[in-house]
Amino acid sequence: MGMDVIGKNAKTERGEYFRRNVWGWRPLWDYALTMHSDIAGKAGSGHYNDGDGLNADDAYSLGLALYDDVASGVTARYVAERNIELSNLPEVNCEYCDATGIRSDAVGVDMGMPTRELDPVRAAVLGRTHGWCNGCDGRGKNEDFATNYSLEVEDVREFANFLVECGGFEIW
Repeated sequence: MGMDVIGKNAKTERGEYFRRNVWGWRPLWDYALTMHSDIAGKAGSGHYNDGDGLNADDAYSLGLALYDDVASGVTARYVAERNIELSNLPEVNCEYCDATGIRSDAVGVDMGMPTRELDPVRAAVLGRTHGWCNGCDGRGKNEDFATNYSLEVEDVREFANFLVECGGFEIW
C-alpha cells in the first residue's frame, strides 16, 4: 500500500504526482507534522489516503519550509536522531513462535518447521541443529516494527520539490 499525492493545479510535471509506499510516507508525513504542524496540520488526516490535503498556498508554504529545513541541516539532524532512536529500540518477541525460535503452530507444523534441519552456520549461531521459524529466522526475536519505516533527507527534498509545484494536493 502506498500514498498517491496528486497535485490539484500543477505548475510543472514535478508537481503532478508524488508517491511513497506506506513505509516511507508515514515518517515523511510525521516529519512535516512535527516540524511544521501549523501548516501540515491543516491537511486533515495526512496518514490516510482519503483525499485530504492542502490548498495551493499552504502546500507552497510547506514546501518552502521543508527546503529551509534541508538547507539548514535541520532535516539531517532529525533523520540522524530518529535513526539512533530506532536503533536503540529493544527487540521484540516473535509472535509466530512465541520467542522460541521454532514455529510449532499449525502453519509451522504443516511446513515442517519444528523438524527442519538447520544449515551448519545457523545451527552454530542458534545452538541447535533442528527447528526453525520463518517469522524470526529461528532467533525468537525481531527488530521493533517501527524500524520498518524509513526516512532520508532526500525524501524531504523530493516532497518539497513536489509541494512548491503542485498547486495544492490531495492524498489518495
